Amino acid sequence: MGVERRHVPVLLKEVMQALRPKRGQVVVDCTVGLGGHSAELLRKGVRVIGLDLDPANLEAARDRLEIQGGDFELRHANFAGLPTVLGELGLEGVDGVLADLGVSSPHIDDARRGFSYRRPGPLDMRMDPTRGKTAAELVNTMGEEELAKAILELGNEESAPQIAQLIVQRRPLRMTQELMALVCKARDFTLERAAGAKLHPAARTFQALRMLVNRELPNLERLLAVLPACLKPGGTAAILSFHSGEDRLVKQAFRDGERSGAYAKTSPEPILATAAEQERNPRSRSAKLRWARRHKARG
Repeated sequence: MGVERRHVPVLLKEVMQALRPKRGQVVVDCTVGLGGHSAELLRKGVRVIGLDLDPANLEAARDRLEIQGGDFELRHANFAGLPTVLGELGLEGVDGVLADLGVSSPHIDDARRGFSYRRPGPLDMRMDPTRGKTAAELVNTMGEEELAKAILELGNEESAPQIAQLIVQRRPLRMTQELMALVCKARDFTLERAAGAKLHPAARTFQALRMLVNRELPNLERLLAVLPACLKPGGTAAILSFHSGEDRLVKQAFRDGERSGAYAKTSPEPILATAAEQERNPRSRSAKLRWARRHKARG
């Protein structure tokens, strides 16, 4: 019940309208998280296959979905490998694929995961804590120009060169608060002024490193490339993004797919949260939902 109260799935109604789930269909929730969207799919009689990089998310999702009841299966997997997962399950295609991109609330709230500039913890940021390089390993080994490029492109941070220069000068860095203080210094913010800023000066740098650590854009590119082949005729893909770079990739892939005939129809514009939802759930303010639907079978 605690998870149910804390976790509010973004654009839930709009996601369901895009996927148009029907009893007996199979839908993959590529980022099951705490199970908010999947629980609604189960309520509609859909078989859900939930994927997530984080074993802790899978445990929380299992608890929630077992309470909801229904036909579901959870897998510890990266959505970039969706065809492999479907092959292991003996499925040639599914009726729907949902991906809710970005970081989940438990990642930010748990200081031990190292995602938050507001909480002291190890500089980790891995969504899958069982594999891959940590943020500390990256910032302590990357070249200055490479680091600056990543912070600029993934975080839209104009002070990226100054931040990267200071990181290289002061490393090794091990803790979130070390990096946060260093970014504030590079941007000429006192810690007191930073704490009261509408957008914390370290926010964009932390976002960039999180996306770099988890290879978020390359994984999304791979998912977009394999999506048409993973959908049954008439099947729908729905993707929620929270970053301009992600939305550009989704928009372009869906438009290219429609032009090539891989998709019959795509959402003409991104679907945004209503003012009421943005007020209730601040995470929804930057959300953009796009969908793409395959042609129905002929005959």
